Amino acid sequence: MNKFKGTGVALVTPFRKEGEVDFNALQKLVEFQIENGVNYLVVQGTTGESVTLTDEEKVSVLEYIIDITKNRVPIVLGVGGNNTLNVVQQIKRFNSFRIDAYLSVSPYYNKPSQAGIIAHYGQIAQASDKPIILYNVPGRTGSNMTAETTLTLANTYANIIAVKEASGNLEQIMEIITGKPNDFLVISGDDALTLPHIACGGDGVISVVANAFPKRFSSMVDYALKGDLEKAKPLHYELFPIIQQLFADGNPGGIKYVLKLISIGEDHVRLPLVNINDEVAKKLYELVAAIDDTLA
Repeated sequence: MNKFKGTGVALVTPFRKEGEVDFNALQKLVEFQIENGVNYLVVQGTTGESVTLTDEEKVSVLEYIIDITKNRVPIVLGVGGNNTLNVVQQIKRFNSFRIDAYLSVSPYYNKPSQAGIIAHYGQIAQASDKPIILYNVPGRTGSNMTAETTLTLANTYANIIAVKEASGNLEQIMEIITGKPNDFLVISGDDALTLPHIACGGDGVISVVANAFPKRFSSMVDYALKGDLEKAKPLHYELFPIIQQLFADGNPGGIKYVLKLISIGEDHVRLPLVNINDEVAKKLYELVAAIDDTLA
């Protein structure tokens, strides 16, 4: 599963002022990622505002990205939810698409037990013709997928090949790394924790900040994976304050504002999300302006 090591980018979905998908900006964003060395693209995750896309938009966005990517990098599709039957139906629908894996978030709102989470993913694994990356993000789902649950799934289903861990709990992450099968990947879901995550034995990141800084962030990840922390640390600390501000008033509002600053799309989001507040925007402008080769 080496194709999912390194830097994956949780792509935003650019919108025009009128609300429709901005395909020109999307093409610009995808080319920007590939040209600057990211390892794979993640389409329609949380950062892509997938929950506010219609079914027709999801298909058209995915087909467009598949077409313009032209197999240059792998594509991971976000397919998740809190209705297991519905997720299974979506998986079956997308099995015929030219994608490389699914990223599937642990069920939210229902707050299932660990046994329920295991049963949910078991159904998905049996329906999928492609590898599956688990996604644990307790801050959004309202429940944590424990290390024991992750390891049970990793050892039970051959096509469950990785976990995106966004619990923020390094002890839990280290517990997974300690007990996982050799070929199972542990991927960071927190940009700010990616360097320590890799230093503990992790395999990379699915990143938000890399939308705007793909070369810097993927270089940091590459150095860290090679064990060269002296080269990785300056890049980490250069982007660290930006990462903090990206999430200060909601994601993807922050990263869309930065993409606007560097002329890749506008910062329109769909309700119930709104644009970031003026104070956060000012801080982001100042931080981005201080980075070479972005703003004058």
